[in-house]
Order: sequence, then structure tokens, then C-alpha cells
Amino acid sequence: MDGIILYQSKYGASEIYARWLSEQTGFTCIETKNARISAVLEYDIIILGGGIYASGISGLSFLKNNIDYLKEKKIIVFCVGASPYEEEAYNEIVKHNMKDELSNIPCYYCRGIWDIKAMNLIDRSLCTMLKKMVAKKDPKDCKAWERALMQTNDERSDWTDQKYLKPILDELKR
Repeated sequence: MDGIILYQSKYGASEIYARWLSEQTGFTCIETKNARISAVLEYDIIILGGGIYASGISGLSFLKNNIDYLKEKKIIVFCVGASPYEEEAYNEIVKHNMKDELSNIPCYYCRGIWDIKAMNLIDRSLCTMLKKMVAKKDPKDCKAWERALMQTNDERSDWTDQKYLKPILDELKR
């Protein structure tokens, strides 16, 4: 079987995972913005990865817009976030993104990179405001992602790890 890995990466982590997957599978790897449905249809397996922004998975619109053409394909999605894995938060992301015609597509979580200095002005401003809001909370009432946000101290943190690919590679074997 031949596959393609589509990714949308704003700050680099989704691309890192896509490239690692490509190395391990031999699948073609391409940015979603450069993907054409006519070319994607040539593959049996489609893996799509994107960062989580405002609870959405970037690049997922490619699947949504083309799902009627892709129904006979094996599709896997992975999402990348800076927070540590937390079941409840992950389930909310899946519930928000993988609904309707996407509901039967497996989705996996990979931990990414936090680099406030690399963020664009809007993202940096939003994160700064968010940190100020979280700082007002009692630490024992903070969720895992809020604790992780506060622990960054605005320093670059890279949590990318090939261990997050194992469930995706296992899914390919099914």
C-alpha cells in the first residue's frame, strides 16, 4: 500500500512528526496547502497532521472538503499540541473536530513545541493574555494544559518525541 502524509504546521512540530512518519513508512510527505485532491486520490492511505489552535486541528478542512472522494481510503489524523496529554482535553478536541463524516477516522495526539518568541503577534498576544488569566487561578484548580502553560516561563520547550508515532504506526498495521 502506498500512502501520503499531509501536514499543516504553523510553528514546526506537525512538520517534524510528518517527516518522521515519512521516514518510517516511506510515504510521500507534503504540506496540506500544496496538496491537490487529484494527486491525493492516487494513494491508498492518507495521514493528516496539524496543530491544535483554538480547539481546531489545522489542515482538517482538506479532509472535510474532500471526504466524499476519500471514503474508500484509509485515513488517519494526528493533532499536535503543546500541552501534556490529558484524556478529557483530548476527547474534547476529538469531539469538536472529528464529527459527522469524520467521526470514524482515528485521531491521535502528539505533543509539540512551545516557543512564544517564534509566534506571530496575534498568537503571542493571545497566549500572554491567557497566561495572565491562568496566573489568577489557584494552582490546584488548574488543568494540566494550564499548569504546562505556566511552567514554560516563556522559554522554548520542545516535547516532540517519536514515541507519539507508535499508535499511528500500529493503526497502519490494522
